[in-house]
Amino acid sequence: LKLRLQKKKKKKKKKLLQGLDEREKERRQDKQRESKQEIEREREREREREREREREREHKIKREKDHKRKRERESKRERDIERERERERERERERERERERERER
Repeated sequence: LKLRLQKKKKKKKKKLLQGLDEREKERRQDKQRESKQEIEREREREREREREREREREHKIKREKDHKRKRERESKRERDIERERERERERERERERERERERER
């Protein structure tokens, strides 16, 4: 009778320990799964940061191109204005010479 009770206790203890081992195993697997998910989330965040940096780079390049075009347009406009002024001065000088000729006659 005493032996049977001891065997039962041993069986119970073994089952209890097995249950604990199973729970521990599940807990470890959960942690691994979570850690894998966390790694994947971190990778995704890094990819998103990289995409954002790329967008910013492209935006910066576009801004610089736009700015360059604007400066070029501005400088062309100034050259055109200057050419027009020069033509006007030339016409004025020509009119002046014409008046001189008229006076001489």
